[in-house]
Amino acid sequence: MSPYHERVVPLRRPEPLASVQGTLALDLGHGPEESFGPPPTPALHLEPRERQRLEAWAHRFTQAAVEIAGGDRPVSQLLRWAIPTVYEDLARRAQLVRSAALRDVSSVRVQQVRPQVESVHTCWIDDETAEVSARVRYGRRSRAVAVRFEQRAERWQAVALEFA
Repeated sequence: MSPYHERVVPLRRPEPLASVQGTLALDLGHGPEESFGPPPTPALHLEPRERQRLEAWAHRFTQAAVEIAGGDRPVSQLLRWAIPTVYEDLARRAQLVRSAALRDVSSVRVQQVRPQVESVHTCWIDDETAEVSARVRYGRRSRAVAVRFEQRAERWQAVALEFA
């Protein structure tokens, strides 16, 4: 080791690293449709383990959606998991963030803080419909996200997505 390393003084306090670095991987392939299999199991009679699988998948979907809305992830990653109106809304949000970042040449990243889904709560409407509410942390602030999932084409798809 070089003697110069002993003299290096950090210029700023180290920041905690995100759990995923570089290109953001998205694995929705092990989604609820693989766990539940067609035809859908009646949601009101799901085993606790099956409910936890859907909630974990909804957590990953919501994490991807807030990263897309913030410009950190390509919208194409949710193409098969969202109906066209939800997909187009996410694409519009990402485009607005990108255009704002282009105007601000001083910013290194699109978002200075990567959003983190803190909690997800699921409410079953019927056998093929679930509504999910999530709390998303942006640094020290929090926002709410609501997603409605319906069983379509033998897989769960987001049919509504709201940011608050």
